[in-house]
Amino acid sequence: MTTHEDFLIGSLKDREESAAYVTTILEEKDPEPELLPLGLAHVAAALGNDRDRQWVRDFAANNKSQSVYEFAQWLDNLGLKLQISSKSD
Repeated sequence: MTTHEDFLIGSLKDREESAAYVTTILEEKDPEPELLPLGLAHVAAALGNDRDRQWVRDFAANNKSQSVYEFAQWLDNLGLKLQISSKSD
């Protein structure tokens, strides 16, 4: 039986899907602090390796999400948008 999380991680193996997923998280108007690390953990599970998953755990442990959301809000105030895209191969 496939769980919702298994399905999500499977869909995030597509880099375009991962980019859209992270962008959507960054656009949250009233984000919960654990939302960004959770999303990054899903992307790391789909596209990364053990080192990437450890990076996400360290990111979450050091409470860096708030800084990223503040940066995104600052850009929004200037009429700009933080967006993630897939690199061209």
